[in-house]
Amino acid sequence: MAALLDLLLHGLKGLAIYADKARALDARNTVADMFLIEGLFTTVTNVDFDPVQLAGKLRRCYDLKEQVKALYEGAWREKQGGTPAAITDGPAAWVIADTLEGLVAQGETCGVKSLHSDPDILSSIEIIIYGLKGMAAYANHACILGKTDEEVFAFFHSALAATTDPNKGLMDFVGIAMECGKLNIKVMGMLNEGHVERYGHPVPTKVQLGTRKNKGILVSGHDLRMLEEILKQTEGKGIDIYTHGEMIPAHGYPALKKYPHLYANFGGAWQDQHKEFQSFPGAIIFNTNCIQRPADSYKDRLFTWGEVGWPGVKHIAGWHFDEVINKALECPDLPDAPGKEILTGFGHNAVLGVADKVIEAVKGGAVKHFFLIGGCDGAKSGRNYYTEFAEKVPKDCIILTLACGKYRFNKLEFGDIGGIPRLLDVGQCNDAYSAVQIALALAGAFNCGVNDLPLSFILSWYEQKAHVILLSLLYLGIKDIKLGPMLPAYLSPNVLQFLVSNFNISQIGTVDADLKASLGQ
Repeated sequence: MAALLDLLLHGLKGLAIYADKARALDARNTVADMFLIEGLFTTVTNVDFDPVQLAGKLRRCYDLKEQVKALYEGAWREKQGGTPAAITDGPAAWVIADTLEGLVAQGETCGVKSLHSDPDILSSIEIIIYGLKGMAAYANHACILGKTDEEVFAFFHSALAATTDPNKGLMDFVGIAMECGKLNIKVMGMLNEGHVERYGHPVPTKVQLGTRKNKGILVSGHDLRMLEEILKQTEGKGIDIYTHGEMIPAHGYPALKKYPHLYANFGGAWQDQHKEFQSFPGAIIFNTNCIQRPADSYKDRLFTWGEVGWPGVKHIAGWHFDEVINKALECPDLPDAPGKEILTGFGHNAVLGVADKVIEAVKGGAVKHFFLIGGCDGAKSGRNYYTEFAEKVPKDCIILTLACGKYRFNKLEFGDIGGIPRLLDVGQCNDAYSAVQIALALAGAFNCGVNDLPLSFILSWYEQKAHVILLSLLYLGIKDIKLGPMLPAYLSPNVLQFLVSNFNISQIGTVDADLKASLGQ
């Protein structure tokens, strides 16, 4: 699978090269534009593990690359006359193998270390590629909601094509990486707009963590449109819908919470699914990344959708979920076991709705500092740091959190400051857009820059969506970010030093030391 994913990235580069050249001649293929985003999303961590499904995407990638090549050559003949010079090597010249074994062999020749011989340029290229992968995930969700943008499509083409250009130097790639951060803010804004137009602004909402006696479907992932369709198709059928992982913010959207059978959130972060899913007796479906090897105890009631795939697991194509619904009806009822409730739904609209109260609390000294603690969670040791940090944040400080990193501490009791909850769940990883809007609004209210606010960023990372959010924060000029549990392995020493020198980014240390540094003690 690693080789096939490397080959898909290689093929997407070829598609991007021709799409970029065609676009320069005002020729576009909207199907190829969409596939490039879908293909990049497929290569994100823990999305597609099915070699047969991936081989089909490789064939489609090659066919579209050839179509866009013909589009480019036709546009050249029309505008320039004659035929453009042929591209005889690199991703644009890729010819797909006929067998799965052949595809694997091709993929083994185009891994990471084949990208460049200079370690610093290789590092900068990887930063761009991982940024594009993460941004593609958000762009994919936005497209599903009908939000597309020509500038975004054009950047995907030009940036991915640039990673194959031997004439570009280190600072060229640094500039592209910053541009990726900039465009990702636009993409997250498009996704936010799509969510709000369809579902309304999130509102603070209590979410049940227990179960009740009824049939159940557990929805894991990020895609709200897919959840909406399942809610519609299960109305009146005696099935409760449970969210998992990054789906918990769905409970805060008015147009989704109106469904009484959107009942509760089950389980925690993605890495615990192999233990938790065994105790969920209903049907389970993944609509985006974070799938793990399923246990035999629930594999027969597991489904995938969208770009997700796993060998031997039924994949649902399209928007009809009858098979999932029928499986849920065949399964036993969930136990009647109510649990505690936690709050979600503190998007920027909800927080800024009480901005005057927050600002007054800061000016009056009731709130001393804000901490954004969140990001991707993971299974390796060291991530208990974020739980300990949240627990040790002083009582006169407010914690903003988002993404699955919040599951390290979102079930703890933090209380409130003058009626303002001390823990504000901003939403999914893409709702970093809301966190940015909150920070910018506070900076405007206090007539200062974001870096001058009593605000610290304590971020956990695991995969490419967290990576592109970091690029967005760097584009905004945000400094002093603490990142962990470890720094990305694709940062060469010189590139890391560039980030340290320009942004004072650093790896997390001990909780006590990092807290003191954040509070200026």
